[in-house]
Amino acid sequence: MKFLGIDFGWTSQPSGLCCLVFQDNALWLKDLTRLADIPDLLAWIDACVSPEEPAGVAVDAPTLIPNATGMRLPDRLAHKHFGRYHAGCYPANLGLPFAQRTVQLGLSLEARGFAHAPTIQPQAPIRFQIESFPHPAMVHLFGLSRILKYKKGTVAERRAELAKLRHYVLTVLPVLTPALHFMPDQTLPDIPMRGVDLKAVEDMLDSIVCAYIAAHWWYWGDARNWVLGDRTQGYIVVPAPAADPSSHAGAAMPVG
Repeated sequence: MKFLGIDFGWTSQPSGLCCLVFQDNALWLKDLTRLADIPDLLAWIDACVSPEEPAGVAVDAPTLIPNATGMRLPDRLAHKHFGRYHAGCYPANLGLPFAQRTVQLGLSLEARGFAHAPTIQPQAPIRFQIESFPHPAMVHLFGLSRILKYKKGTVAERRAELAKLRHYVLTVLPVLTPALHFMPDQTLPDIPMRGVDLKAVEDMLDSIVCAYIAAHWWYWGDARNWVLGDRTQGYIVVPAPAADPSSHAGAAMPVG
């Protein structure tokens, strides 16, 4: 089973891309890159996952947008449950400039057999896609009191927060279940000194978190994940708090 994480460029920016492979009861990093054009992104997916091969894709972007105006249900729920961590998400509706691009990505994934999966049978060999949101996932996976603020601030502040994310990926994800391991010759990108170079590393690290969310959803289903929303109104999958593995989506996270 493979898991792809896409930190999608909502407008014209490049996307961070990660491929993890589940083998020997652990996750292994297979590929980590960044691509600018959507045709190249789709070609990367096709190269990583052959037709009919079971795999999961987690996209950090609103791939389901049913509402013409206003805010989607999952966006409201993200603000309700994660606003105190500064992890409320950007509202999505069909009137916004990015909507056609993000929805089309979801349709392109569906055309490849990756069906939306706001519910799942854990560890079944399937092809699926979900919407993810790295910030609340990090809050739960890493036990944070607030998000890692590597997107705004001075270069020094952003570097320090991005270094924390890199450290957590290397030290926390390997001790969770499923565990993410790295081969001895593998390393993550170093944190660059120049502000102009930070975005590329940010995108790739975010894509690792997205791929891990896909794997966590497939491994545990709603036993250890929350689902904000539903297939009709849009949804975001968030791993449950690591300290509370018994959390269930239906009990902990109302969809309305």
